[in-house]
Amino acid sequence: MNNVITANKVVNFIEQWPQTRTEPVCAFIYDLQALREHAAFRVQSLPKQCRLFYAVKANSDIEILKQLTGIVHGFEAASLGEIRKIREVSSSVPILFGGPGKTDLELAGAIEHRVSLIHAESVHELQRINLIAQQRGTTVQVLLRVNLHSSFPEATLSMGGRPTQFGIDEEEVPEAIRLALSLPAIKLEGFHLHSISNNLDAKRHAELVSLYFSRVRQWAEEFGLTVSVLNAGGGIGVNYADLERQFDWDTFTRELQNVLDEQAWDGLQLLFEPGRYITAACGWYASQVIDIKRNHGKHYAIVRGGTNHFRLPVSWQHSHPFEIIPLPHWPYPIPRTELEDAEVTVVGQLCTPKDVLAKDARVPRLRIGDVVLFRYAGAYGWSISHHDFLSHPHPEHVYLV
Repeated sequence: MNNVITANKVVNFIEQWPQTRTEPVCAFIYDLQALREHAAFRVQSLPKQCRLFYAVKANSDIEILKQLTGIVHGFEAASLGEIRKIREVSSSVPILFGGPGKTDLELAGAIEHRVSLIHAESVHELQRINLIAQQRGTTVQVLLRVNLHSSFPEATLSMGGRPTQFGIDEEEVPEAIRLALSLPAIKLEGFHLHSISNNLDAKRHAELVSLYFSRVRQWAEEFGLTVSVLNAGGGIGVNYADLERQFDWDTFTRELQNVLDEQAWDGLQLLFEPGRYITAACGWYASQVIDIKRNHGKHYAIVRGGTNHFRLPVSWQHSHPFEIIPLPHWPYPIPRTELEDAEVTVVGQLCTPKDVLAKDARVPRLRIGDVVLFRYAGAYGWSISHHDFLSHPHPEHVYLV
């Protein structure tokens, strides 16, 4: 993805925003061409045994799903609502269904909507999948999600290797395999091992896949399994602290090919289901400064919107990267407050001190009326935010083609 071209396209759009508008600028802006090109390159450069699914949880916007349909091999859903959104876009695209707490309604809906694979997160869930499938006179293809007892590369979130709500404890895997093989409406296709999230080390990520292979091979040999699918999850990260140093995809695919050459077997499909890594860079959150003040020795820029729109910074407890788009229009017959070469904390309109988007960031110049443009806002922004807190208006959603 050419971030310079994308940035110029977004900046040009904001600078052309009508000066006659009465409300401050507040919008999520998506470069759909950049999204398509980024996703297509990742799909095309993976080894031939691999399939790339997009994890809808990162951004479930219907327009995003439309753009990715036909590029990625399918979608990963974590709720019946996400499954329905996917089916709204395509009646036939493959769907993986995961999540640690699936209700009977969701499992029945997954079967009704013809998902390709269900990730069973516990022995109890495996039994319920079987019962619901029997009631419908069908067989369901299942992967067992496993929480391994291993050390993993450092990442922002750990889904496995320690106590979490995700997956079947590795010690209980033999019991789960025996049960799956005995259930008449279950077809055990393989395993799902998604242990970390937001990993930035490409070489270590390939090593993680190698570890997955070794564990799955042990189970296959012990139980005489034909494993056709190994789902290595997502977990590929985005570096918000240094946007110019991102996950090295070329190194990853090169190392991954070595892993496959050494460990893969005939008939195996290796699945990946990234979310953040696919959509983060194509999205921008633009919010106009409505006030600048100094309080207890610190400068604050208050922007239209806030964490009720873009919750990622406070959720991940980081200062989100941004740039400033100076807008010349000034509609008031009063002085225009500005900062020069100063540190500023960018906050929203909410009545809570936690409504912080960027903290103590140095800016060369910032004025009331300028637009703060947050980069890499295409994942876990709008989709995870508490939209109606204080009942402020929602942002606009703009799609650049």
